[in-house]
Amino acid sequence: MRPEILFPLFRAITALAGVGPRISKLLEKLTGPHIVDVLWHLPSSFVDRRFAPKISEAPDHSVVTLDVTVMKHHPTRNRRAPYKVTCFDETGVMDLVFFNARGDYLEKQLPEGATRIVSGTVERFNGVLQMTHPDRMGTEDERAEIQTVDPVYPLTAGITNKLMGKTVRGALEKTEALPEWLDPAYKTKKKWPDWQDALKAAHTPQEESDLYADSPPRERLAYDELLANQLALALVRRTVRRAAGRPIVGDGHLRNKIRAALPFQLTGSQEEALKEIEEDMAQPLRMLRLLQGDVGSGKTVVALLTALTAIEAGMQAVIMAPTEILARQHMETIEPLLQGTGITPTILTGRNKGKKRTAILDQIKSGEAQLAIGTHALFQEDVDFHNLGLAVIDEQHRFGVHQRLALAGKGQHVDVLVMTATPIPRTLMLTAYGDMDVSRLREKPAGRKPVDTRVMALNKLEEVAHSIGRMVQKGARIYWVCPLVEESDKLEIAAAEERFDHLKSLYGDRVGLVHGKMKATDKDTVMAAFVSGEIDILVATTVIEVGVNVPEATVMIVEHAERFGLAQLHQLRGRIGRGMDASTCLLLYGAPLSENGQARLKIMRETEDGFIIAEEDLRLRGAGEVLGTRQSGLPEFKLAQLPAHEELLAAARDDVKLILDKDPELQSERGTALRTLLYLFEEDATVGYLRSG
Repeated sequence: MRPEILFPLFRAITALAGVGPRISKLLEKLTGPHIVDVLWHLPSSFVDRRFAPKISEAPDHSVVTLDVTVMKHHPTRNRRAPYKVTCFDETGVMDLVFFNARGDYLEKQLPEGATRIVSGTVERFNGVLQMTHPDRMGTEDERAEIQTVDPVYPLTAGITNKLMGKTVRGALEKTEALPEWLDPAYKTKKKWPDWQDALKAAHTPQEESDLYADSPPRERLAYDELLANQLALALVRRTVRRAAGRPIVGDGHLRNKIRAALPFQLTGSQEEALKEIEEDMAQPLRMLRLLQGDVGSGKTVVALLTALTAIEAGMQAVIMAPTEILARQHMETIEPLLQGTGITPTILTGRNKGKKRTAILDQIKSGEAQLAIGTHALFQEDVDFHNLGLAVIDEQHRFGVHQRLALAGKGQHVDVLVMTATPIPRTLMLTAYGDMDVSRLREKPAGRKPVDTRVMALNKLEEVAHSIGRMVQKGARIYWVCPLVEESDKLEIAAAEERFDHLKSLYGDRVGLVHGKMKATDKDTVMAAFVSGEIDILVATTVIEVGVNVPEATVMIVEHAERFGLAQLHQLRGRIGRGMDASTCLLLYGAPLSENGQARLKIMRETEDGFIIAEEDLRLRGAGEVLGTRQSGLPEFKLAQLPAHEELLAAARDDVKLILDKDPELQSERGTALRTLLYLFEEDATVGYLRSG
């Protein structure tokens, strides 16, 4: 149960003054549904209203706070004309300017002859100082609220900074001091404030340096978040490790047949990974290993040989993919390889219904199905395994930490091998996969040619559209990826449909279209037509799934490549260069290119090594953007900024080791505070892995 002290923070944002149903919908998109989410929404800059010159000394285009006497109102009959209020001090005259003004309201706020404090941006117009729509107006009694530093927040349409500021102040009032979960010596060394003080300070920056990632309040909050993340992962890992495993050792008779039948030699890193996996499986502990392999590095063969180790030992194995297309693709790759071994793989996806599904479930339950391939349909409640020894999960980043445990729960002490083609920077590996051992496939299989990557301005688009006809005549298949439109699926799909119509006018029915809002079955139909060669040109938004395998596809065109992250461009480029033919990737960019955009496209031209690309992506864009965290299942940090807080991540990891050595069930005073920390960062599920509490 969540500790009572946190109840106020997990109330809905509608519990805050001024947040009604309409505003709460907008706010929820920006921050999240709870009061605590508002607290994590930190300012990105500030407006300093402390500067209070005389009228004659106020510099143009600066924010100032002025003491003035109201001289005269100049009402206007024409609503479009500005309503002016002339004011003065002992050094000069100025105008306050209002558009669409309500005269009665202004006369009440600014009575002639009264002194007032006004704050806003000033400029000179025909030699007279003027302030258009002052940000603040008030009396001497209100000086403390006016002549301050205002935090400026990231906003969304319909939410003003004033409203955001008020909402945050309301949220801060709901906080109270929490028991300290930090190591006292480390906290003192870092000169960090208490949690509540850090939060208040982070929301009231006074100087430029208060906004930096290394300011003590922001560092403290970032460390809290990273500590919760590392502690949660460590508890998951320990739970998996504690559940005793069982040694799985095969005699090699099936693997040797497959190896003999393969038309190629395994690469050095495939052999290395297989050795590490085999050693893990032979232990009486549960295996939890991540296999990271760049696009086309041969993960499927490693998965198959690993599955055969379990089958040789008399157990069942399952290979799970995130989508129907990928599951069927694994089936198509694996089935021919198993010919002559006496093993027939079974496939189970959401598409299997009725009698056919029942028949498959019976085969799995009886143990007749030694190798099952499928989507998450394999892990629904009605699926029972006879003796599951190994679960291989492909494209793991679609599944979270807790799903890893659910999978392993389908059998007695199931070994888990997780695979991803998304190269993940080392720093982020710790935050998402800190509970796993890692193997990496660095080489590409023999015979694969490098992809020729070219960068071209978007104004050459027409030429490109016409020139691909020649490639199609030579038998090429082409992906044409349309621009990413942040925040709007509708615009993204409209751009894809427009490009599809254009190319269709040139090439007729040889062009297909896929996008994220299509029904899965429609998408599968178009993809199947592209795979079989019924269509030669596939126009797509970024939904061309990770792992879609069309060896005949040799051209990838990406429109507005500057809008994509490096890891995404690398994934897209990985769709081609899978056969023995030379392949070309054209990155079309819109001018002018930012420095960052130039750097990204330059790296794409220079290297195909996904691991180098991932590290560069993190350096250039920060963790929030890398891999499009929304899709990637990597943790989305609200307070920690990687790589800026990389050292804090390492410190948090070391701290967690010490904590769990000394106080494995978090029973001490600090341990209890750490349980509160886990709940604060919504790691509720992991608290359940502690024996008591």
